[in-house]
Amino acid sequence: MSDGTGPPHQFRGVTEKRMDRILIRGGNRLNGEIPISGAKNAGLPLMVASLLSDEPLILDYIPHLADISQLAEILGVLGVRIALDGNGGAEAASGRTLILTAREIADTTAPYDLVRKMRASFFVLGPLLARSGKAKVSLPGGCAIGPRPVDFHIKGLEALGATIHLEEGYVIAQANDGLTGGHYRFPHVSVGATENVMMAASLAKGETLLENCAIEPEVTDLAHCLIAMGAKIEGLGTRTLRIEGQPRLHGARHSVLPDRIETGTYAMTVAAVGGEVELVGARKELINAVIPILESMGVHITETNRGVHVSRNGAHLEPVDVTTDPYPGFPTDLQAQLMALVCQAKGVSHITETIFENRFMHVPELARMGADIRVEGQTAIVTGVERLKGAPVMATDLRASVGLVLAGLAAEGETIVNRVYHLDRGFERLEEKLGRCGASIERVKV
Repeated sequence: MSDGTGPPHQFRGVTEKRMDRILIRGGNRLNGEIPISGAKNAGLPLMVASLLSDEPLILDYIPHLADISQLAEILGVLGVRIALDGNGGAEAASGRTLILTAREIADTTAPYDLVRKMRASFFVLGPLLARSGKAKVSLPGGCAIGPRPVDFHIKGLEALGATIHLEEGYVIAQANDGLTGGHYRFPHVSVGATENVMMAASLAKGETLLENCAIEPEVTDLAHCLIAMGAKIEGLGTRTLRIEGQPRLHGARHSVLPDRIETGTYAMTVAAVGGEVELVGARKELINAVIPILESMGVHITETNRGVHVSRNGAHLEPVDVTTDPYPGFPTDLQAQLMALVCQAKGVSHITETIFENRFMHVPELARMGADIRVEGQTAIVTGVERLKGAPVMATDLRASVGLVLAGLAAEGETIVNRVYHLDRGFERLEEKLGRCGASIERVKV
């Protein structure tokens, strides 16, 4: 364990973009087990929640990812002392434990050089404002998959009495007398804005009513952690949250829920190449939108006492029509993986993307591998081919990168995936996990 004086030494250097490549020789079936890591999209806001208390927040099952390391660096700048216990690994799904202590807020500014690297760092705005009465946070960066405005974050915090303005690329927020309960209805469902405003409201004076909230499992996971810290939140899992602000929150221990995107990704990988794999630690109910689609394609999925079992016996895949939607709909974060899978289906599939613009950037790369895909507006029309062919391809964002890995594992010949620093943001030890099940996949240092 680190000494807890700042971001632990295990994090240093992980946040830099590495130009490694993934080399894949396709055609191998997968057999064995894959441990499912803690969810990145739950772990990030949970880490930020440490800013709400001067006591330690202990988070179990934290994945070892570049985004986690980057956020640890940002929190360290703000004064959070961080200690790390355990390294995780492919043999166990227990993950690592972070102990985060924000005894004092050393700085209320989240600088551009750090925030620009990841969008989730904008989550610090609400907790900093609630705890310190002020915050200065750079407008965020992240994957280039279209605009994801922070307007809902800002308007939600203004509904709690904050005064906010933009200045030279920074959001500058003040609440000199503290935040007060308010009423805000999100114009569109937003996971990040729901989490940001919910955290801030937990320390506001009086009751806050939030409507049209996101109901993703990661939002509920954060709410459970806040409740363990002393927050009073009603309506978990619904579109309406009532939050009774508390004068202070205390420390707590919380286990991050398993990553449903990683679960869905590995299930689709088994579907693409055939075989039998148990996804250890997975929770079947978190991928309810995915299971019927895969089953209609000819994939078998069953719940076990350790997770989820996925198998395909080699029969051809059936085509599907899928539209991405906010939870409980089909997740946009599995769209690229599904597209790579249906490239092998016997017939025509339609995939419609309704969440983000520019999330079909993997289409030209799949076409390099022999895929037959035509894009019409928000819909990709995919005509299955007998077999994809290995080729050099370029990852354009996090989910596209793993979609190309899936395609390479199913393809004939050799595939090289470039720009895998995208992959390192969201998939823990991917080559190791797949390699243990028989995949021919390795990281090549450049």
